[in-house]
Amino acid sequence: MASLNVSSVLVVLFLTCGAVMATKENDQIIKENNCESKMGLPCVLEAFTSIFNTGTISNKCCGELVVLGKVCHSALVKRTLENPLFKDLNPATIIAKSIQTWNNCLALIDSPSPST
Repeated sequence: MASLNVSSVLVVLFLTCGAVMATKENDQIIKENNCESKMGLPCVLEAFTSIFNTGTISNKCCGELVVLGKVCHSALVKRTLENPLFKDLNPATIIAKSIQTWNNCLALIDSPSPST
């Protein structure tokens, strides 16, 4: 019985340390890449709403998101998911919406604009 308790404690410590390391890793990526200053607040809110709620992201904000870069985008989404306020959200669903938003914006920005 004592070995079961020790094993349980080790598993909890391992998982806790992994979560703390992930948080520090995302924070470091965000800081090193100056991620928090690359998008204007209106576009941050649009992107957030399209990923964490229901909404669309404008062409202008797609452009800002692509300039932000995939590394920053992913780190910011992951850090947001680590926030206790979002503990009830399904991380797999949010990551999927994040990837979908990124891919849609990338396709939009990369596609040639129609001639007028």
